[in-house]
Amino acid sequence: MSQILKELSMLNGIPGQETAVRKYMEAQMKDYGSISFDNLGSIIAEKIGDAKGPRIMVAGHMDEVGFMVTKITEEGYIKFIPAGGWWSQVMLAQQMQITTKDNKVIDGVIGAKAPHILTPEERKKPVEIEDMYLDIGVKDKAEAESLGIRVGDMMTPYIVTRPLSNENYLLGKAWDNRVGCAAAIEVLKNLKGKNHPNIYFGVGTVQEEVGLRGATTSAYKVKPDIGIAVDTTIAYDFPKGSKDTELGKGVGIMVADSSMVGHKGLRDFTIEIAEKYEIPYQLTHLTRGGTDGGKIHLSHSGAPSIALCLPVRYLHSHASIVHQEDYNNLLKLIERMVEHLDAETVHKITYE
Repeated sequence: MSQILKELSMLNGIPGQETAVRKYMEAQMKDYGSISFDNLGSIIAEKIGDAKGPRIMVAGHMDEVGFMVTKITEEGYIKFIPAGGWWSQVMLAQQMQITTKDNKVIDGVIGAKAPHILTPEERKKPVEIEDMYLDIGVKDKAEAESLGIRVGDMMTPYIVTRPLSNENYLLGKAWDNRVGCAAAIEVLKNLKGKNHPNIYFGVGTVQEEVGLRGATTSAYKVKPDIGIAVDTTIAYDFPKGSKDTELGKGVGIMVADSSMVGHKGLRDFTIEIAEKYEIPYQLTHLTRGGTDGGKIHLSHSGAPSIALCLPVRYLHSHASIVHQEDYNNLLKLIERMVEHLDAETVHKITYE
């Protein structure tokens, strides 16, 4: 497993509280490009290949789906609201961590009734998120408050990121979208000492999970000629799944989602590059959900954009699985695209 992938997965960062991820990305990228930020906290690393060439924006969002503390009960339990999209049935009895203002990490578990005491009616319906609570193992509200917990603190899943029996299958949290952050970093590093006919911008955006907000502000700052959103998509290789997108079968090239219709000319170029260099790919789509491309392609007068998405099992849950070879091929595809996106090619993609 890539060390960058593992370390990024283990960091905690919900929408609006991505500081740890941003600091990590800055430390990784500062020796490979010039660093700047937008005013919401997105990070931008710029590497100039040809100062007169097109501006290529490769963006992964730093935030993960998580929760925010809203109340401490008199008994010392923690109430919370979701930050990003959650399905309540994947949440009960899961271990979580609260990160306080002083970066103290407090462990807990989402409470669940024992099956012995469930009524017949309770068995028939899932527990609503507003009825859940986090048990941090204290006796009362005063003890919880003494730990430094306060309203607004972030709460994130706890899991140790690790390979499974087949070491290509990587189990962890926050693959959506730390894989995109890792790709922006690793492509930047791999471009060191190489010529490329453009300006590369490796970007980590904020607040994607609550409305593509950091993509809006960072794209306004970058002014891209081409946008490449690096994100995740659903792996359908579970029992009775459609197999439309599968782990280990290559990069997902997003045809359309709820935020963007992938640019036809850029999609054709992407497929051409993938086939030329024998990089496995899968065409994918989402009827619900979008990527940072939804805002990048609308920046200023517009920028042809595409979303390259890693297939993920169990998306938007406390634990999900990606495939190492898919990630390796994602890096190859982005690098080859950057190497070929010269002014003439971008003009042809945009206007012809």
